[in-house]
Amino acid sequence: MEYINAFLWMLHSMSPYLLLGFFLAGVLHAFVPAQVYSRYLSQSGWRSVLIAALAGIPLPLCSCGVLPTAVALRKSGASRAASTSFLIATPQTGVDSIVATYSMMGLPFAIVRPVAALITSILGGNAVGALERKGIFEPDAQPAASQAAPGALKPTLAGKIIETFRYGFFEMLQNIGRWLLLGLVVATLITVLVPDDFFSTYARYPALNMLVILLVAIPMYVCATGSIPIAAALMMKGLTPGCALVLLMAGPAANLASVFVISQAFGSRATIAYLVSIIMGALAFGLGIDYLPGVQEMFVSAMPHHHDVAGHMMHVGWFNIVCSSALVVMLICATAAKWISSRQLKQQQKESATMKQFKINGMMCNHCKARVEEGLAALPGVDSVKVDLAQGIAYVEGDVPDEEVRECVIHLGYRPQ
Repeated sequence: MEYINAFLWMLHSMSPYLLLGFFLAGVLHAFVPAQVYSRYLSQSGWRSVLIAALAGIPLPLCSCGVLPTAVALRKSGASRAASTSFLIATPQTGVDSIVATYSMMGLPFAIVRPVAALITSILGGNAVGALERKGIFEPDAQPAASQAAPGALKPTLAGKIIETFRYGFFEMLQNIGRWLLLGLVVATLITVLVPDDFFSTYARYPALNMLVILLVAIPMYVCATGSIPIAAALMMKGLTPGCALVLLMAGPAANLASVFVISQAFGSRATIAYLVSIIMGALAFGLGIDYLPGVQEMFVSAMPHHHDVAGHMMHVGWFNIVCSSALVVMLICATAAKWISSRQLKQQQKESATMKQFKINGMMCNHCKARVEEGLAALPGVDSVKVDLAQGIAYVEGDVPDEEVRECVIHLGYRPQ
């Protein structure tokens, strides 16, 4: 019963803010044209780096979803510096995770997360810009001008409203639902199993704790929203606020899967600048919070207290319960739709004599799915491409050699089997 109470309390605490964040994410997706993010990003100077960072901070893209977006910006004419700045800022935070951070960890954390993302992205982008201006990188091919499809109609207001809810409460849940659920489960286990004074024993060594957090956070994949309950649960066990911020910054942005794709798309020097800016920025902000007089106490006092889980469960309001129920229902519907689509694709593959299937590792969300589908569809001889995200399989129909498909998948930053 203790596990269930801990899980439900965290879910009830976050659900109203998550729903608000998902709605705002849908508004950004539906009402802000994609051209806005690339129009002012063609230069390698500080202005384009700043604009890229400011554009990326509110976007609710996880570390895998930001990769195809950044590559698309690059192909649309954005500089390598601006694209790197966008890559650093976007996965660390987002409008949904900022709101959820406030609900679980208090106002100071909700403020410092986007500020830290902004500063680290500006530093990393400017470092790449300096290398770019020195001619370190090979010149890219001139990007083709973006044109609308013939006969394409501008979406109506009603269409944009529908797309707001479809993206925010369906596609977003397909993208990060499992990571959010995993974060809640891990946080529940930490809350129940870890002694309350576990980290307080080592509180006098925050720098050492931060290095340990970095070693754990960099290899693992966790989205900006899914990392929140984990960080909050660790703080309840004595982890310092600075160490918690290191987890919130490095976990979503610096995982190994992202590093591999960035090195393929932007080069090793840009990847080094990317990693150094995130790691050094996380350490600098973390140490500042833990060592500056009065700052650590401010973060701790502003954080909602969740220690007495059973007692808090007695005071959960009906609004939180309704929000949690709605969130769970939408998550079930989004997951069911993904698996139904998977079964339909399997059936189509059985009925087709020319459709081939390719197992692909590294696809995490619908942005990955769209990137693979678009990339493979551009190959000569390919008639159609459908990606089963649930199983990690691409179904390719047409006369195209298997080796060309695998080479294209590798070029896109994923790993074919």
